[in-house]
Amino acid sequence: AFVKKALEGSMAEVQMGQLALQKSSDDQVKQFAQRMVDDHGKMLEQMKPAAQQMGVKVPDGPSKGQMKNMDKMKGLSGDAFDQAYIKDMVKDHKKDSSDFKQEAQSTQNPQLKQLVTEASQTIDSHLQQIQQIAQSKGTTQKAKM
Repeated sequence: AFVKKALEGSMAEVQMGQLALQKSSDDQVKQFAQRMVDDHGKMLEQMKPAAQQMGVKVPDGPSKGQMKNMDKMKGLSGDAFDQAYIKDMVKDHKKDSSDFKQEAQSTQNPQLKQLVTEASQTIDSHLQQIQQIAQSKGTTQKAKM
């Protein structure tokens, strides 16, 4: 289940990155989006063979929830798009970071463990970068009290 979710997640990151490259007018956001396309594209290439060896069917694309979110994003433009994209990326990468760390600790598959550990480091560096962008743009997730 983790592998399928990870593949869908990377597919979503690539497609969202491509969308941000088209829609954003902000250089920082565009640089980050290009990095998403490159890094998550690479992760997909590394994970697909592992998934097939493990008998996991490689999904055709992002999950329904991710597609719904992307449709919402398509309706935004300019600053509203940038803010929504930044918030979305912060939230996604926080969740992915914890999911990947958990999987790295719990998996018994050595090939998967290596992939997940490497991916986890990439995800953490994405998270740091997008949090810096969020700070510089004043995009903060409102903390719920």
